[in-house]
Amino acid sequence: MIRRQGWPVTLQDGLVVLRPLRLRDAALLRDTRARNEAWLRPWEPTYPDMPLRTDGLTQYVAMLQSIRREARQGLSMPWAITYEGVFAGQLTVGSIVWGSSRSAQVGYWIDRAYAGRSITPAAVALAVDHSFFGVGLHRIEANVRPENRASRRVMTKLGFRDEGVRRRQLHIDGAWRDHICYALTAEEVPRGVLRRWKDDSSPGSALGSQDPNSREDPRDRAHPHHGSG
Repeated sequence: MIRRQGWPVTLQDGLVVLRPLRLRDAALLRDTRARNEAWLRPWEPTYPDMPLRTDGLTQYVAMLQSIRREARQGLSMPWAITYEGVFAGQLTVGSIVWGSSRSAQVGYWIDRAYAGRSITPAAVALAVDHSFFGVGLHRIEANVRPENRASRRVMTKLGFRDEGVRRRQLHIDGAWRDHICYALTAEEVPRGVLRRWKDDSSPGSALGSQDPNSREDPRDRAHPHHGSG
């Protein structure tokens, strides 16, 4: 079994903490996602192993077992997002490719009750910095629906580049949906994403006049290809 440096690990910025997902998080995931069903549905990939609503824990336990196995193999880093010690969402750096690529994708969702507190950009910045400087990845992508202006704003705040639209990339909310590909490489953030964001020195948006200006939304969601984040 392949084990990579930098995992498992817990990361923190103030009240925002990323900790590895645990099997006993199954009930928290079920209850939080059920409570946020209407908020997540417009951005949620359609996949059968992790529905928004289910009465039992079996599917969530199976999902957690699967992504924890990927983590042990060096293919993903699945975190719970907590705020003031309370479960507030999920973030996964997944689809990790090693070799000459050393790339990955980041996906996340946040509980509606914790929206608007800059939790999402802090969590993404923590995860990306660790991916670059703790794990040794070179490139991170995030794929965001054009309609999701709030999540696009998170990408802009953190200095991700808009690399164009991927047509009908993922099946979401009943149809194949376009996504904007945002990307960042380690060379672009030598001091780290979190520090650059905190210093308010990130570059301007690559979207130009389309720069989203809405605040962080409870439905913020960017999707890794395999949909585990």
